[in-house]
Amino acid sequence: MPSYNIKINRINEEMIREMSQIIRTVKDPRVNSGFITITHCDVSGDLKFAKIYYSVLNGDFAEVKKGLISAKGYIRREIAERLNLRNTPELTFISDDSMEKGAKISKILSEMEFGDEDE
Repeated sequence: MPSYNIKINRINEEMIREMSQIIRTVKDPRVNSGFITITHCDVSGDLKFAKIYYSVLNGDFAEVKKGLISAKGYIRREIAERLNLRNTPELTFISDDSMEKGAKISKILSEMEFGDEDE
Protein backbone atom coordinates (compact mmCIF):
# COMPACT_ATOMS: atom_id res chain seq x y z
CA MET A 1 0.00 0.00 0.00
CA PRO A 2 2.78 2.54 0.66
CA SER A 3 4.02 2.32 -2.95
CA TYR A 4 0.52 3.32 -4.11
CA ASN A 5 0.62 6.46 -1.96
CA ILE A 6 4.09 7.30 -3.23
CA LYS A 7 2.86 7.03 -6.81
CA ILE A 8 -0.12 9.33 -6.18
CA ASN A 9 2.10 11.85 -4.37
CA ARG A 10 4.56 11.83 -7.26
CA ILE A 11 1.76 12.37 -9.76
CA ASN A 12 0.38 15.24 -7.64
CA GLU A 13 3.79 16.94 -7.63
CA GLU A 14 4.24 16.42 -11.37
CA MET A 15 0.77 17.87 -11.99
CA ILE A 16 1.63 20.97 -9.93
CA ARG A 17 4.89 21.46 -11.83
CA GLU A 18 3.34 20.99 -15.26
CA MET A 19 0.23 23.05 -14.47
CA SER A 20 2.44 25.95 -13.36
CA GLN A 21 4.16 25.90 -16.75
CA ILE A 22 1.01 25.33 -18.79
CA ILE A 23 -0.89 28.21 -17.20
CA ARG A 24 1.78 30.63 -18.47
CA THR A 25 0.99 29.57 -22.05
CA VAL A 26 -2.80 30.06 -21.82
CA LYS A 27 -3.80 32.96 -24.06
CA ASP A 28 -7.04 33.82 -22.27
CA PRO A 29 -6.71 37.37 -20.86
CA ARG A 30 -8.70 36.39 -17.77
CA VAL A 31 -5.96 33.92 -16.86
CA ASN A 32 -3.12 36.33 -17.71
CA SER A 33 -4.63 39.24 -15.76
CA GLY A 34 -3.28 38.17 -12.36
CA PHE A 35 -0.37 36.24 -10.96
CA ILE A 36 -1.65 32.64 -10.65
CA THR A 37 0.07 30.06 -8.47
CA ILE A 38 -0.83 26.39 -8.34
CA THR A 39 -0.81 25.65 -4.62
CA HIS A 40 -1.93 22.03 -4.47
CA CYS A 41 -3.15 19.14 -6.59
CA ASP A 42 -5.24 16.19 -5.47
CA VAL A 43 -5.46 13.36 -8.00
CA SER A 44 -7.97 10.61 -7.26
CA GLY A 45 -6.77 7.05 -6.73
CA ASP A 46 -8.04 5.87 -10.12
CA LEU A 47 -6.40 8.89 -11.86
CA LYS A 48 -9.68 9.96 -13.43
CA PHE A 49 -10.15 13.22 -11.53
CA ALA A 50 -7.81 15.97 -10.35
CA LYS A 51 -8.61 18.93 -8.12
CA ILE A 52 -6.29 21.81 -8.93
CA TYR A 53 -6.02 24.41 -6.16
CA TYR A 54 -4.85 27.83 -7.34
CA SER A 55 -4.19 31.20 -5.80
CA VAL A 56 -4.43 34.58 -7.50
CA LEU A 57 -2.47 37.67 -6.60
CA ASN A 58 -3.62 40.99 -8.11
CA GLY A 59 -6.58 39.49 -9.91
CA ASP A 60 -10.22 38.49 -9.60
CA PHE A 61 -10.78 34.88 -8.45
CA ALA A 62 -14.10 34.60 -10.31
CA GLU A 63 -12.75 35.84 -13.64
CA VAL A 64 -9.64 33.67 -13.39
CA LYS A 65 -11.81 30.63 -12.65
CA LYS A 66 -13.94 31.36 -15.74
CA GLY A 67 -10.77 31.63 -17.83
CA LEU A 68 -9.37 28.37 -16.45
CA ILE A 69 -12.64 26.55 -17.13
CA SER A 70 -12.66 27.98 -20.63
CA ALA A 71 -9.09 26.74 -21.22
CA LYS A 72 -9.69 23.35 -19.57
CA GLY A 73 -9.51 21.44 -22.86
CA TYR A 74 -6.19 23.02 -23.82
CA ILE A 75 -4.74 22.45 -20.34
CA ARG A 76 -5.88 18.82 -20.28
CA ARG A 77 -4.39 18.17 -23.73
CA GLU A 78 -1.06 19.67 -22.63
CA ILE A 79 -1.04 17.49 -19.50
CA ALA A 80 -1.72 14.42 -21.64
CA GLU A 81 1.28 15.26 -23.84
CA ARG A 82 3.64 16.04 -20.96
CA LEU A 83 2.72 13.30 -18.48
CA ASN A 84 2.68 9.66 -19.48
CA LEU A 85 -0.49 8.52 -17.69
CA ARG A 86 -2.94 5.83 -18.68
CA ASN A 87 -5.83 8.26 -18.18
CA THR A 88 -5.68 12.03 -18.35
CA PRO A 89 -7.63 13.25 -15.32
CA GLU A 90 -10.71 15.44 -15.59
CA LEU A 91 -9.72 18.80 -14.09
CA THR A 92 -11.60 20.74 -11.44
CA PHE A 93 -10.28 24.17 -10.45
CA ILE A 94 -10.69 25.33 -6.84
CA SER A 95 -9.62 28.75 -5.62
CA ASP A 96 -7.26 28.82 -2.65
CA ASP A 97 -7.04 32.13 -0.81
CA SER A 98 -4.43 31.00 1.72
CA MET A 99 -1.73 33.23 0.18
CA GLU A 100 -4.00 36.25 0.47
CA LYS A 101 -4.78 35.40 4.09
CA GLY A 102 -1.08 34.92 4.79
CA ALA A 103 -0.30 38.34 3.33
CA LYS A 104 -2.95 39.94 5.56
CA ILE A 105 -1.57 38.19 8.65
CA SER A 106 1.96 39.26 7.73
CA LYS A 107 0.80 42.86 7.30
CA ILE A 108 -0.94 42.82 10.69
CA LEU A 109 2.14 41.36 12.38
CA SER A 110 4.45 43.94 10.81
CA GLU A 111 2.09 46.73 11.92
CA MET A 112 2.18 45.33 15.45
CA GLU A 113 5.99 45.31 15.41
CA PHE A 114 6.14 48.94 14.30
CA GLY A 115 3.53 49.85 16.93
CA ASP A 116 5.69 48.37 19.73
CA GLU A 117 8.70 50.48 18.70
CA ASP A 118 6.71 53.72 19.05
CA GLU A 119 5.95 53.09 22.71
